[in-house]
Amino acid sequence: MIFVGRGALLHRAVGHALAEGHRVDLVVTDDRAADPPAAVPQLVTGDVNALAAELTARCSDGLVWSVNNRMIFRPPLLSAGLRILNLHNGLLPQHRGLPSAAVAYALLHGDREYGATLHEVDAGVDTGRVLAELRFPVGAEDRYHQVLLRGVRSCHLLFQQSVGRLAAGLEPGPPPVRPPARPGYYGLRALRELPSYAGHPAFARATDLGVAAPFVPELVEALRTAPAAGPAGGAIRTIDETSHKGVTDG
Repeated sequence: MIFVGRGALLHRAVGHALAEGHRVDLVVTDDRAADPPAAVPQLVTGDVNALAAELTARCSDGLVWSVNNRMIFRPPLLSAGLRILNLHNGLLPQHRGLPSAAVAYALLHGDREYGATLHEVDAGVDTGRVLAELRFPVGAEDRYHQVLLRGVRSCHLLFQQSVGRLAAGLEPGPPPVRPPARPGYYGLRALRELPSYAGHPAFARATDLGVAAPFVPELVEALRTAPAAGPAGGAIRTIDETSHKGVTDG
């Protein structure tokens, strides 16, 4: 199996796979400062798709795990015969896109559940078939950093529960029962627009980054460079049933 991504979550997944006796053929990352996991070859690239031929040749079991990965898979890699699986910090389809943005908007929307999702990767962004998920409740006073980090932990737990069965050619379990949910995509535009919701009663909780701040630099930057809210900075927006639903911006 091959892993694509970055950070501690990626290293933990690789370590768990090795500890369970799975063969890890390669780690691919876009983080040039990353230390390679012990005894595993690593390639650094800004475009995983440019390595399609090499990944296909090296992958011994046909599985590619996307873990904390921001590179988007495209042809020819998508058509190379590999099964590409993504661990997403968020529930689908309501929390597509950047988890750093999705958590904030989940709190603004008053979502009562958040979680982690394992899904197949297709040509869309977080639109592939959902294989498994872990849900947890979101309390009325929960803050951004609490929800984000619970999501990270849920991603790793979901990987631990799924890797063995998938490596054996089995599905991780029966298809999850997923109640209807509004679709939503939260990309860079959503991050840039987040400060315009400063008048929302949940805004303080939704932007309380706490110990999670080092892991979401793009959100830190969006909040730091935001124009002043209120009369001097323009109108204050409110969340409604169309806020970032179905948006496919960058």
